[in-house]
Amino acid sequence: MIVLPAKIILFAIFGAFLTGIACSLVGSFVVRMNLSSLGFCMSHAAFAGAALGLLLSFNPLVIAIIFSVLVAFILGPIAEKAKLDTNVVIGILFSLTISLGLIFLSFSPGTAMSSTALSILWGSILGITINDILRLTVITFSIILIIVLFFKEFQAIMFSRKMAEASGINTKPFYYLILFLTGITVALSLKLVGGLLVFALMINPASSAYQFFYDMKKITIFSPIIGVFCCFLGILLSFFLDLPTGSSIAITSSLFFGISVLISPKRKRG
Repeated sequence: MIVLPAKIILFAIFGAFLTGIACSLVGSFVVRMNLSSLGFCMSHAAFAGAALGLLLSFNPLVIAIIFSVLVAFILGPIAEKAKLDTNVVIGILFSLTISLGLIFLSFSPGTAMSSTALSILWGSILGITINDILRLTVITFSIILIIVLFFKEFQAIMFSRKMAEASGINTKPFYYLILFLTGITVALSLKLVGGLLVFALMINPASSAYQFFYDMKKITIFSPIIGVFCCFLGILLSFFLDLPTGSSIAITSSLFFGISVLISPKRKRG
């Protein structure tokens, strides 16, 4: 078991709490809209941005946010103008961003295997600072506020975007808002879970909640609860077994999803 200063442990707990809420809340909408690959794409966009930051000797987090937001802003318009399914465009952008990320790291041989680069890939919760906590706090409360204010619009879009438009709702701003929130949430979660695993924290807790509830309000409430639980349990496992934190959280959330499928009331009804 790793013995750590109380300050580091406290920061890790706060970071896990906020990341679990933010990722799972956004994930509940992403999963409902069948855009599960969106989290995968955004995580690798953030990874590519952070890798470029290393190459340019600039703050990796800033470039990661820029890349994620950029992908979020171009994803919707490209899918609509090309008249392709959003998941098709996501697949194209995913292959592009992961390739760019690996290229950027290859041009930075001195830092490619440094602690900074590895923290981008796998997460480094022990490196969370007060500034990271403040950023996560802002995005988490922003997501909660946006969901509370526009829940009816989001719910209508998730049920049927065409029907929402027919009822007079301008769906584009809300659809793009989901993409934007996904991008920035992924970028700010890099330190906890890492660029290659953050999508697991976004998809698995939300998918687990869907195994037990039909009501979107209940899913939106329980997704972050499950996300926070998986974060805490994953951190405990990583501390006790000396495992990478991001991997531990991803495995924990995956196991929780597997168990939820086995005991799901929906499975029994089926």
